[in-house]
Amino acid sequence: MIANTPKPPYFAVIFTSTRTEGDDGYGEMAQRMVELAKQHTGFLGIESAREEIGITVSYWRDLDSIKTWKQNSEHLEAQKSGRKSWYDSFKVRISKVERDYGM
Repeated sequence: MIANTPKPPYFAVIFTSTRTEGDDGYGEMAQRMVELAKQHTGFLGIESAREEIGITVSYWRDLDSIKTWKQNSEHLEAQKSGRKSWYDSFKVRISKVERDYGM
């Protein structure tokens, strides 16, 4: 589903990854992180797709919201598990959305 974001400006966190083999709890943790982020102040929405490369884009009101989310204790544990078990590689990019349009 395409996220219903407000009028810009707002921020996007783009998480791109390649996975290891197997699930080993990844699916459950990914769903938990989405539910937890939805409760977080400043969260605006999320979009995700995975094939050979996974791309998840989460949208945030401001940089402070992103910083606070990054420090969430459950999110920190998920990050540790990701580095240890779930990802061969990943990259995080943060950008300011200046314009958006669509139908």
